Amino acid sequence: MKKAFSFATFALLALPLLASAQAVNNISDAGSLIINIINKVVVPVLFALAFIVFLWGAFNTFILGANSEDVKDKGKNLMLYGLIGFFVMVSIWGLVNVLTGTVTFGNNTGPGDTPSAGVQIGG
Repeated sequence: MKKAFSFATFALLALPLLASAQAVNNISDAGSLIINIINKVVVPVLFALAFIVFLWGAFNTFILGANSEDVKDKGKNLMLYGLIGFFVMVSIWGLVNVLTGTVTFGNNTGPGDTPSAGVQIGG
């Protein structure tokens, strides 16, 4: 049963990849495909997981733990872990965006190459 569940879970997570299947012709395409998988599948799943952990902690703290201090403490810890997960993921996401926006690796195809407005002097 566990094997079938893990295969079904993998198939469900891979479903968006089948919809956007691309031919991989070179290493650059393979890298882009991996980056797209990470951005479109893995990151949203991690954010959803952190949100579910936070909600489960809130449910334990306020609903199930109304009469038990031990259950309240466990719920508070889950809420804290969920918030720490959000903070770490957003921090890494921001750091990657800053590095991506500032560092170029020899490809000069950025927005600074051709002005989109203003007076152009020369040919």
